[in-house]
Amino acid sequence: MRTGRRRMTLIATTAAATATLVTAGLLTSVSAQAAAGCQVAYSVASQWPGGFTGNVTVTNLGDPVSGWTLRWSYGAGQQVSQAWGATVAQSGSQVSATNVDYNGTLATNGSTTFGFNASWNNSSNPAPSSFTLNNVACTGSTTPTTPPSTTPPPSSTPPPTNQEPSTLVGWATQNGGTTGGGNAGTTTVSNASGLTSALNATGAAVIRVTGTITCSGMLRVRSNKTIIGNYGATIVGCGFNINGDRNVIIRNLTFRNWNDDAINVQESATNIWIDHNSFSNGYDGAVDIKRGSDFITVSWNRVFSHDKTMLLGHSDDNAGQDVGHLRVSYHHNWFDGSNQRNPRVRFGNPVHVYNNYYRANGGYGVASTENAGVLVEGNYFENVDDPYHRGEGDSGPGSLVARNNHFVNSPTGQAGGSVASIPYSYQLDTASNVKSIVTAGAGAGKITV
Repeated sequence: MRTGRRRMTLIATTAAATATLVTAGLLTSVSAQAAAGCQVAYSVASQWPGGFTGNVTVTNLGDPVSGWTLRWSYGAGQQVSQAWGATVAQSGSQVSATNVDYNGTLATNGSTTFGFNASWNNSSNPAPSSFTLNNVACTGSTTPTTPPSTTPPPSSTPPPTNQEPSTLVGWATQNGGTTGGGNAGTTTVSNASGLTSALNATGAAVIRVTGTITCSGMLRVRSNKTIIGNYGATIVGCGFNINGDRNVIIRNLTFRNWNDDAINVQESATNIWIDHNSFSNGYDGAVDIKRGSDFITVSWNRVFSHDKTMLLGHSDDNAGQDVGHLRVSYHHNWFDGSNQRNPRVRFGNPVHVYNNYYRANGGYGVASTENAGVLVEGNYFENVDDPYHRGEGDSGPGSLVARNNHFVNSPTGQAGGSVASIPYSYQLDTASNVKSIVTAGAGAGKITV
């Protein structure tokens, strides 16, 4: 466990800091210049002394565009320092956000979301009053060739169309299934002490997290809990520890700057569902599963600006506890430049890695080691030098079966051996469609719960 990372205290986010602007204008496209309209949803997801996190969703209401730049001005000295999902530059009060490689094309009614960290003056943090897209002002009117719409376009990225993102599939459906707190009473928490108490309480519960909670260390999560983030709910500095407990659901939370693991599942914990969360800038694992834990689904999560992502099986000398366990499904996750362990697997068989989107992973995608059996199926690898391999470091090889994957500027990986059969039913999306499906649906804030 690492200590000494500076913590920031949450302060109230003013109502003026969140704004949705539904505007219209001419969008410029490489392939077409068409009558247009656009929608920009700008919000402050979290705010603390000296800094804040912003989210921006751009929806194209006109003909398709290929390549975009969104511009706005700040009126209170805000300064963007870091961004994801776009390349952001600032000169004085003027901010420009340009698409990255995977989200440059916006179809009609297509959306993309990006985020950023920025500084503010601790007094006023107003939302921008206007935006331009590709140097054309979104003026609030449409050109004559586009009839006015009486129905506002969606204000956020729509969920994937090929598979219902709120449905539990995979290993967590086995062994009696995973229901979390079920229909138990709901407790809403907004600070570290309330969260700690609710997670550690005995009995079934549904725990709703609101706002940004700053904490440290690992918070114990007991059995039969559903932990749900309200929109923008963020955990800063600490993580969740599921230690020998069972039947836990964690959904729709943003974790950042954790000082150990973001989510640690260990000591024969079973029936865990980790779904639609976002992870960035942590110390150790985003989701680590180890020491005989079993029957787990990790789905629709996004990991970015982070190194060691998802470890399955903590050491080579733990076969006695791990063999016959560590059965996990990883599906529809967005490994967005995360460096390694996406996942790194020991002993578990079969481990199912399917329909994930891998983008620019600097180390590797999937590693199968220590006699594990990993099925790597229907994934989309883009700009990944080492999509998957057998063995890692001092760990001996496992088996890895790869099928129906899609490669863009990426080689095929190293496969070999055999893997046990998958016991549950699932819908496999076409691999070439996985990028668009996953970028539209993965991460916190993409579902209503």
